[in-house]
Amino acid sequence: MPESPYTVSEVMTHTVVAVGRDAPFKEIVELFDQWKVSALPVLEGEGRVIGVVSEADLLPKEEFRGAADDEGAIEERIKAGALTAGELMSAPAVTVHADASLAEAARIMARRRVKRLPVVDAVGMLQGVVSRGDLLKVFLRPDAEIAEEIRDSVLGRLPTDRPLTVSVSEGVVTLGGTMAERTLVPVVARAVRAVEGVVDIRLDLSHR
Repeated sequence: MPESPYTVSEVMTHTVVAVGRDAPFKEIVELFDQWKVSALPVLEGEGRVIGVVSEADLLPKEEFRGAADDEGAIEERIKAGALTAGELMSAPAVTVHADASLAEAARIMARRRVKRLPVVDAVGMLQGVVSRGDLLKVFLRPDAEIAEEIRDSVLGRLPTDRPLTVSVSEGVVTLGGTMAERTLVPVVARAVRAVEGVVDIRLDLSHR
């Protein structure tokens, strides 16, 4: 059974603030404050993403103010003395493609412990940015819309002469009715959970 066709392109921010490799430290801090973001893609040429500079990359400047030359990790001491985005950035950038699923983007964020991902095309050109908050937008889908998708894309494909009932409240789906084959229950449950915006599923099913 198909999953909901939600992709990164449908929730990402298309208008992105970015900096070049030579952007100075103070300009980066000003952009963080002006645009209320915590990280910026670093671009080269016509817009190819070569890294990301974040608040964490800038903090060593304050952390090691007045510290001894041999204090702290080497990488942190280097960043404490960095002056430009190219020296400060984390590279290569952790990115995602616009056609990636929301689940794939969420796994990348969790695995790499980042809060946002530059969205790039096949040659690494910046297309947008997707954040944790963007991925959570699917849970704002109306209950009626979720129920309609479940009826059309999941229940409508079941081999049965008695359609199951579906109700959705606060994103929690309840399926009721009779199923001809017990073996289909986990398949249906998995397909319903794959619908974007579903918070949980409850089964009130009987079997012939």
